[in-house]
Amino acid sequence: MATALHRETHETLSDPSDIIGLVGFERSAAGLFVGRDDEADLLARRLGVDAGDDPDSTGFVLLSGDAGIGKTRILAEVAGRARAAGWAVLTGHCLGEAGQALPYLPFIEVLGRLEGSSPELLDRVLTAHPGLSRLVPSRRHEPNPDDPADDVVDRGDLVEAVHAALDDLAADTPLLLVVEDVHWADQSSRDLLTLLFTRGFSRRVSIVASYRSDDLHRRHPLRTTLAHWARLGDVERVDLAPLPDHAVRELVRGLQSGLHAQPLAEAQVREVVERAEGNAFFTEELVAATALGGTGLAEDLSRLLLVRFDQLDTSGQHVVRVASAAGRHVSHRLLAAVAGLGDAELDSGLRDAVERHVLVPTDSGGYAFRHALLGETVYDDLLPGERVRAHERYAAALADDRTLGTWAELARHAGAAGLREQAREASVQAGDSALRMAGPEEAFRHFKNALALMPESDPEVDSVTLRAAAAATAVGRAVKALELLEERLRRRAPGADPVGRAELLAAVSTTARITESTLDTLAATKEGLGLLDAEDPDDLRTAQARARLLGARVQALVDRGRDEEAARAAAEAVSVARAAGLPDVADEVEVVEARVIERVGDPESSRAALERIIGNGAPTGDPAQVRAFHHLGSLHHRAGRLDDAVEVYQRGAEAGARAGRPWAPYAFDARLLAGIAAYEAGRWDDADRILDATSQDPPQPAEALLTAARLCLAAGRGEGGFVAALDSTRPWWDEEGLVAVLAVGAAIDLYGHQDDLPGALLVHDEGVESLTRIWHRHFQAQTRLSALVLGQLATHVGRASSAERAQLLARGVDAAEAAEAVWARVSEMPGQHGPEAQAWIARARAEALRLRWLGGEAVDAAELSEAWRVTVAAFEDYGHRYELARSRARLGAALQAAGDPAASDVLQAALETARELGAEPLRAEIRQAGGRASAGQRPADRLGEALTPREQEILALVALGRSNRQIGTQLFISAKTASVHVSNIIAKLGVTGRGEAVAVARDRGLLD
Repeated sequence: MATALHRETHETLSDPSDIIGLVGFERSAAGLFVGRDDEADLLARRLGVDAGDDPDSTGFVLLSGDAGIGKTRILAEVAGRARAAGWAVLTGHCLGEAGQALPYLPFIEVLGRLEGSSPELLDRVLTAHPGLSRLVPSRRHEPNPDDPADDVVDRGDLVEAVHAALDDLAADTPLLLVVEDVHWADQSSRDLLTLLFTRGFSRRVSIVASYRSDDLHRRHPLRTTLAHWARLGDVERVDLAPLPDHAVRELVRGLQSGLHAQPLAEAQVREVVERAEGNAFFTEELVAATALGGTGLAEDLSRLLLVRFDQLDTSGQHVVRVASAAGRHVSHRLLAAVAGLGDAELDSGLRDAVERHVLVPTDSGGYAFRHALLGETVYDDLLPGERVRAHERYAAALADDRTLGTWAELARHAGAAGLREQAREASVQAGDSALRMAGPEEAFRHFKNALALMPESDPEVDSVTLRAAAAATAVGRAVKALELLEERLRRRAPGADPVGRAELLAAVSTTARITESTLDTLAATKEGLGLLDAEDPDDLRTAQARARLLGARVQALVDRGRDEEAARAAAEAVSVARAAGLPDVADEVEVVEARVIERVGDPESSRAALERIIGNGAPTGDPAQVRAFHHLGSLHHRAGRLDDAVEVYQRGAEAGARAGRPWAPYAFDARLLAGIAAYEAGRWDDADRILDATSQDPPQPAEALLTAARLCLAAGRGEGGFVAALDSTRPWWDEEGLVAVLAVGAAIDLYGHQDDLPGALLVHDEGVESLTRIWHRHFQAQTRLSALVLGQLATHVGRASSAERAQLLARGVDAAEAAEAVWARVSEMPGQHGPEAQAWIARARAEALRLRWLGGEAVDAAELSEAWRVTVAAFEDYGHRYELARSRARLGAALQAAGDPAASDVLQAALETARELGAEPLRAEIRQAGGRASAGQRPADRLGEALTPREQEILALVALGRSNRQIGTQLFISAKTASVHVSNIIAKLGVTGRGEAVAVARDRGLLD
């Protein structure tokens, strides 16, 4: 019996969606099971499937949830667990509309499937309980036409037979009965379930019945039955809430793998998560539609969502149509003003919509669509004329009574109704309101819409452009802000207001310096100040334009290294700004002035000035305060106080986020630099957390910067699959140089770790070309890139042929010369040759020697070791733990080759850091260099006792085709000594020559 039941239930649950019903839309989301582990555990425990300490436990459970929320999928999961635990599972479904007239439908299905899978088992059940034959159409006898009583079913006998049959089926194995969609159950089926719940069983029988909670309007027949079941002590309820956002994201990823389309972009994933509202079915449909290039709802989803709307009466449908034009939410007052219904008819329509779970009341005294997708569907179903008229009525009501809604609502409705002038004015007001509410993203959108509606002759164009640019900058879109400002300057009439042009020049100068623009900001400020010479200096607008231009001029002077001139100009700028009522501009200038103080050699005074600005009582998130945090963090960072830098940077980033400007200049920069400083300090998990913004939809180039910074972590850990991430940063190399610096530096190592030296060299060359184009020939970061590429050349040169070695050595000379040229330039610039810069030039010099050494050139052992000691000391001073460990590993290799007994301790220190960080490529390098392996043994122990460590080193070089002279040069021994070692190796292995020695060594596992 158990075997037959297991076979029957497997077939029953193999595709439950084929019998869901005419208007059903519960699905299993392509078989994925995400975000429901806790609920599945709870359901299994209450049903006795997960018996715990009570092996004989059973249970009766009512499972509720909205349509599409995942009831069928969780039931399939629990059923699977039950079968795995030795239970038999029987499943029946209730059907909508078409099945209403057929009583006992779910039990007919159970027996029908049992007949198909195990007819002999059904025969035994029917023999024991002949009353069940009425529920098996193929076994039902034809009634005697001469005996009217022959076709009469005794209901009591029938339900008793079902109860007894379930009890008997559980005689050999526990039984789980699943009844789905009881919101569609007929009265007979509901009564039968009531009997089963009330009477219970003598054997282990558990029952779970599911229903849609959003289908139960006030007059639904199941409501009374549920109230009765709730009073039964043995019946428990489990309600499925919407999936959390992280689970929907996981579901989206799983669904994408089954689609033959490009993976969804992060912005698309975010939109799906937002629109699906935790509903698994909605998620599935939205992913399918989006992956196939659709922008609206899938036709099946739209049709099924409208089923609930079609059940409303006339007034209910009218109210819902009007509400759909308002969006997700609408206040009662506004809806009443627009609907055009009397109070009684409006209340009737709203009551119907609420009872049918189309609308739900909100705490604010209005209404919202229970599912936003339903509102979208109803709106999309409106005729074009209906939409325009609805928006016109909303715009008129909002304009007539400003207490009914926001400027943003008025702007939207006026725009949708084609009322351009009203939409323009409302958009400007909405943008100003959003800025006051710390919503720069919304402000930028409103100002941009206003500009699209403004004629060139509008006197407010300059002002709105300035506000739009400020909002764009605040959300991290400085490039777009600069485009708006430069476009406005080009299109202004020659004789237009000079003060307006001066204001635009001040803004464009300030904005250009936070992009890779080639604009001459000093010339722009000079032009702007010249325009104001003929204006009334006592006019407030003129005075404020002058203050902003003077502030921008100070920054332009600093950018050009004219620090003394900048310091003199700063005093005037601060004085003019405070007199003009612009304390924020004055504070910004003082922050820049503090940076100058640091550069001229007084970091402590700079630090004190920045801390004073941070604590001067300015509002939290004030741009000057955030910039001060950024500069103070940079001061710590440049001095190698990495943990202090992380803390201060994070305070600046958090201040910007609290002000609603997480992507604004300096706020985002502080976050990025906090992640980089945490990476350098060896706090890789912290860095990962700080830099991970995948769920925040960052703007560009912020997203590219974060991706590039995380590539550094991937390089350290030796992760693969990086090419897609690297390629996503490429479009921004020419727009934001730091993207290229971070991405290229990481990619050199990532390609190198995969033994793809050509890839490492190519990405280096591409990056240098890009950075030279947007910066200059000898940019400072080139030292770092040169050092990294020299390191990869050295690592790979030992495996190259003689001809290839010559090419790699020549390439190394070029890289070393580039690093030295940069250092010659940087060392003459104040404030530009701190601990980090000194560490990287030391590294480049040491790597150049290492390349020559491993490439077979004569290199003095003492010189090589000393170069690496200097490098280790420099990175130790700076605090970069990973590069310190990598430098120690290479120092250890040099010491080991020179026979220095200190090599072991140096390598061990490097290995401990590599283990702690999870730096797998570095661990492999240390093992190869002869350090202790992860089990605490040297590779010598692993390779065998026949050869000494020196002989093992020499054997590895023999395998690479090195001559005795080349071996001697690389290991700092004579060619004669190398020859003696080779002879000893040949003798110990019992072979006759070098080639045979290599073959035997590989066969015995003595060579990797």
